Amino acid sequence: MILLDALLDPLRQRLAEPLPGFDAHATMAPFGRGDRPGMLSVDGKNARRAATLILLYPQDAASGAEGEATFVLTVRQPTLRAHSGQVSLPGGSLDGDETPKAAALREGWEEVGVPPEAPDVLGALSPLYIPPSGFAVWPIVASLDHRPAFVPQEAEVAALVDVPLAALLGDEAKQVTVRPAKLPGLEGQEFEVPFYALADLEVWGATAMMLAEFEVAVRDALRLA
Repeated sequence: MILLDALLDPLRQRLAEPLPGFDAHATMAPFGRGDRPGMLSVDGKNARRAATLILLYPQDAASGAEGEATFVLTVRQPTLRAHSGQVSLPGGSLDGDETPKAAALREGWEEVGVPPEAPDVLGALSPLYIPPSGFAVWPIVASLDHRPAFVPQEAEVAALVDVPLAALLGDEAKQVTVRPAKLPGLEGQEFEVPFYALADLEVWGATAMMLAEFEVAVRDALRLA
Protein backbone atom coordinates (compact mmCIF):
# COMPACT_ATOMS: atom_id res chain seq x y z
CA MET A 1 0.00 0.00 0.00
CA ILE A 2 1.19 3.54 -0.81
CA LEU A 3 -0.09 6.15 1.62
CA LEU A 4 -0.98 9.39 -0.11
CA ASP A 5 0.09 11.72 2.70
CA ALA A 6 3.65 10.41 2.60
CA LEU A 7 3.85 10.70 -1.19
CA LEU A 8 2.65 14.24 -1.87
CA ASP A 9 5.70 16.33 -0.98
CA PRO A 10 8.30 14.10 -2.68
CA LEU A 11 6.08 13.76 -5.75
CA ARG A 12 5.69 17.53 -5.98
CA GLN A 13 9.48 17.80 -5.72
CA ARG A 14 10.03 15.17 -8.43
CA LEU A 15 7.59 16.83 -10.84
CA ALA A 16 9.54 20.08 -10.54
CA GLU A 17 12.65 18.35 -11.88
CA PRO A 18 13.44 17.20 -15.46
CA LEU A 19 11.26 14.29 -16.56
CA PRO A 20 12.12 11.35 -18.84
CA GLY A 21 9.57 12.22 -21.53
CA PHE A 22 10.07 10.00 -24.57
CA ASP A 23 12.17 7.43 -22.72
CA ALA A 24 9.15 6.68 -20.52
CA HIS A 25 6.52 7.09 -23.24
CA ALA A 26 8.34 4.66 -25.53
CA THR A 27 8.00 1.79 -23.06
CA MET A 28 4.22 1.76 -23.61
CA ALA A 29 4.02 3.12 -27.17
CA PRO A 30 1.91 0.98 -29.55
CA PHE A 31 2.41 0.14 -33.21
CA GLY A 32 6.15 0.71 -33.24
CA ARG A 33 5.92 4.39 -32.31
CA GLY A 34 8.45 3.88 -29.55
CA ASP A 35 11.12 3.39 -32.21
CA ARG A 36 10.61 6.91 -33.59
CA PRO A 37 11.23 9.68 -31.04
CA GLY A 38 10.10 12.46 -33.36
CA MET A 39 6.67 10.92 -33.80
CA LEU A 40 5.70 11.47 -30.15
CA SER A 41 7.32 14.87 -29.68
CA VAL A 42 5.13 17.99 -29.71
CA ASP A 43 7.98 20.05 -31.19
CA GLY A 44 7.28 21.36 -34.66
CA LYS A 45 3.76 19.92 -34.73
CA ASN A 46 0.75 22.02 -35.74
CA ALA A 47 -1.27 20.17 -33.13
CA ARG A 48 -4.52 20.77 -31.35
CA ARG A 49 -3.88 21.20 -27.64
CA ALA A 50 -5.44 19.15 -24.86
CA ALA A 51 -4.87 18.29 -21.21
CA THR A 52 -5.61 15.36 -18.96
CA LEU A 53 -5.97 15.10 -15.19
CA ILE A 54 -4.23 12.48 -13.07
CA LEU A 55 -6.16 12.95 -9.83
CA LEU A 56 -4.79 11.36 -6.66
CA TYR A 57 -6.89 10.91 -3.54
CA PRO A 58 -6.91 8.67 -0.45
CA GLN A 59 -9.28 5.78 -0.02
CA ASP A 60 -11.74 6.18 2.84
CA ALA A 61 -12.12 3.95 5.89
CA ALA A 62 -15.05 2.07 4.37
CA SER A 63 -12.77 0.71 1.65
CA GLY A 64 -10.64 -1.15 4.17
CA ALA A 65 -7.56 0.66 2.87
CA GLU A 66 -7.85 4.07 4.51
CA GLY A 67 -5.33 6.57 3.20
CA GLU A 68 -4.21 4.46 0.25
CA ALA A 69 -3.15 6.58 -2.73
CA THR A 70 -5.64 6.08 -5.55
CA PHE A 71 -6.36 7.65 -8.93
CA VAL A 72 -9.37 7.57 -11.22
CA LEU A 73 -9.70 6.22 -14.75
CA THR A 74 -12.75 6.54 -16.96
CA VAL A 75 -14.21 4.10 -19.46
CA ARG A 76 -15.54 5.99 -22.46
CA GLN A 77 -19.04 5.37 -23.74
CA PRO A 78 -19.17 2.82 -26.58
CA THR A 79 -21.31 5.22 -28.63
CA LEU A 80 -18.64 7.93 -28.92
CA ARG A 81 -17.08 8.51 -32.33
CA ALA A 82 -13.53 8.90 -30.99
CA HIS A 83 -11.86 6.27 -28.79
CA SER A 84 -15.18 4.63 -27.94
CA GLY A 85 -15.03 2.13 -25.11
CA GLN A 86 -11.40 2.90 -24.32
CA VAL A 87 -9.94 3.60 -20.90
CA SER A 88 -8.76 7.15 -20.37
CA LEU A 89 -7.97 9.92 -17.93
CA PRO A 90 -10.39 12.84 -17.54
CA GLY A 91 -9.41 15.42 -20.12
CA GLY A 92 -10.12 17.26 -23.33
CA SER A 93 -9.27 20.16 -25.61
CA LEU A 94 -8.05 23.54 -24.41
CA ASP A 95 -10.53 26.36 -24.93
CA GLY A 96 -9.07 29.49 -26.53
CA ASP A 97 -6.07 30.74 -24.56
CA GLU A 98 -6.76 28.35 -21.67
CA THR A 99 -3.72 26.84 -19.96
CA PRO A 100 -3.27 23.05 -19.67
CA LYS A 101 -3.73 23.36 -15.90
CA ALA A 102 -7.02 25.22 -16.26
CA ALA A 103 -8.24 22.83 -18.95
CA ALA A 104 -7.42 19.72 -16.91
CA LEU A 105 -9.26 21.07 -13.87
CA ARG A 106 -12.24 22.14 -15.99
CA GLU A 107 -12.42 18.70 -17.60
CA GLY A 108 -12.27 17.12 -14.15
CA TRP A 109 -15.39 19.09 -13.30
CA GLU A 110 -17.21 18.42 -16.56
CA GLU A 111 -16.38 14.72 -16.88
CA VAL A 112 -16.31 13.42 -13.32
CA GLY A 113 -17.80 16.21 -11.16
CA VAL A 114 -14.71 17.36 -9.23
CA PRO A 115 -14.96 21.14 -8.57
CA PRO A 116 -12.03 22.85 -10.33
CA GLU A 117 -11.01 24.80 -7.22
CA ALA A 118 -10.74 21.64 -5.09
CA PRO A 119 -7.59 19.83 -6.31
CA ASP A 120 -4.08 20.83 -5.28
CA VAL A 121 -1.98 20.82 -8.45
CA LEU A 122 1.33 19.03 -7.83
CA GLY A 123 2.86 19.57 -11.25
CA ALA A 124 2.79 18.48 -14.87
CA LEU A 125 4.21 15.62 -16.89
CA SER A 126 5.83 15.91 -20.32
CA PRO A 127 3.52 16.77 -23.22
CA LEU A 128 2.80 13.94 -25.64
CA TYR A 129 1.84 14.09 -29.31
CA ILE A 130 -0.79 11.57 -30.41
CA PRO A 131 -0.47 10.86 -34.17
CA PRO A 132 -3.94 9.38 -34.87
CA SER A 133 -5.82 12.36 -33.42
CA GLY A 134 -3.31 15.14 -34.01
CA PHE A 135 -3.49 16.28 -30.39
CA ALA A 136 -0.65 17.42 -28.15
CA VAL A 137 -1.62 16.50 -24.60
CA TRP A 138 -0.33 17.93 -21.33
CA PRO A 139 -0.97 15.65 -18.30
CA ILE A 140 -1.57 17.54 -15.04
CA VAL A 141 -1.08 15.80 -11.67
CA ALA A 142 -3.23 16.95 -8.76
CA SER A 143 -4.48 15.65 -5.42
CA LEU A 144 -7.41 15.83 -3.03
CA ASP A 145 -7.40 15.07 0.70
CA HIS A 146 -10.51 12.87 0.37
CA ARG A 147 -12.22 10.66 -2.18
CA PRO A 148 -14.56 12.95 -4.10
CA ALA A 149 -18.22 12.26 -4.73
CA PHE A 150 -17.72 11.60 -8.42
CA VAL A 151 -20.52 12.55 -10.83
CA PRO A 152 -19.73 11.09 -14.27
CA GLN A 153 -20.90 12.88 -17.39
CA GLU A 154 -23.16 10.19 -18.81
CA ALA A 155 -22.77 11.25 -22.44
CA GLU A 156 -19.02 10.52 -22.34
CA VAL A 157 -18.30 8.33 -19.32
CA ALA A 158 -19.61 4.77 -19.10
CA ALA A 159 -17.79 3.96 -15.84
CA LEU A 160 -15.40 5.37 -13.27
CA VAL A 161 -12.73 3.11 -11.80
CA ASP A 162 -10.68 3.63 -8.63
CA VAL A 163 -7.13 2.38 -9.23
CA PRO A 164 -4.76 1.92 -6.28
CA LEU A 165 -1.50 3.63 -7.14
CA ALA A 166 0.38 0.54 -5.97
CA ALA A 167 -1.26 -1.41 -8.81
CA LEU A 168 0.49 0.80 -11.37
CA LEU A 169 3.83 -0.24 -9.86
CA GLY A 170 2.96 -3.91 -9.55
CA ASP A 171 5.04 -6.67 -11.15
CA GLU A 172 2.11 -7.84 -13.29
CA ALA A 173 0.90 -4.40 -14.35
CA LYS A 174 2.74 -4.19 -17.68
CA GLN A 175 1.64 -6.73 -20.27
CA VAL A 176 1.58 -7.09 -24.06
CA THR A 177 -1.14 -8.05 -26.51
CA VAL A 178 -1.45 -8.05 -30.31
CA ARG A 179 -3.76 -5.63 -32.14
CA PRO A 180 -4.38 -4.86 -35.82
CA ALA A 181 -3.20 -1.43 -36.93
CA LYS A 182 -5.82 1.01 -38.22
CA LEU A 183 -3.46 3.75 -39.39
CA PRO A 184 -3.22 4.56 -43.12
CA GLY A 185 -0.63 2.39 -44.81
CA LEU A 186 -0.58 -0.16 -41.99
CA GLU A 187 -4.01 -1.73 -42.50
CA GLY A 188 -3.96 -5.48 -42.08
CA GLN A 189 -0.71 -5.52 -40.13
CA GLU A 190 -0.61 -6.69 -36.54
CA PHE A 191 1.61 -5.18 -33.87
CA GLU A 192 2.52 -5.95 -30.30
CA VAL A 193 0.80 -3.41 -28.08
CA PRO A 194 1.91 -2.92 -24.46
CA PHE A 195 -0.76 -2.17 -21.89
CA TYR A 196 -1.30 -1.77 -18.17
CA ALA A 197 -3.57 -4.36 -16.59
CA LEU A 198 -5.31 -2.26 -13.93
CA ALA A 199 -8.55 -3.08 -12.12
CA ASP A 200 -9.55 -5.63 -14.78
CA LEU A 201 -9.00 -3.04 -17.52
CA GLU A 202 -6.54 -2.92 -20.42
CA VAL A 203 -5.05 0.57 -20.46
CA TRP A 204 -3.12 1.19 -23.67
CA GLY A 205 -2.27 3.89 -26.19
CA ALA A 206 -1.82 7.50 -25.12
CA THR A 207 -3.20 6.90 -21.63
CA ALA A 208 -0.67 4.13 -21.01
CA MET A 209 2.18 6.32 -22.29
CA MET A 210 1.22 9.14 -19.93
CA LEU A 211 0.91 6.70 -17.04
CA ALA A 212 4.36 5.30 -17.88
CA GLU A 213 5.99 8.65 -17.15
CA PHE A 214 3.79 9.07 -14.09
CA GLU A 215 5.00 5.67 -12.89
CA VAL A 216 8.61 6.81 -13.19
CA ALA A 217 7.85 9.98 -11.22
CA VAL A 218 6.09 8.02 -8.48
CA ARG A 219 8.92 5.50 -8.17
CA ASP A 220 11.44 8.33 -7.89
CA ALA A 221 9.26 10.13 -5.34
CA LEU A 222 9.01 7.01 -3.19
CA ARG A 223 12.79 6.90 -3.04
CA LEU A 224 12.78 10.51 -1.83
CA ALA A 225 10.13 9.88 0.83
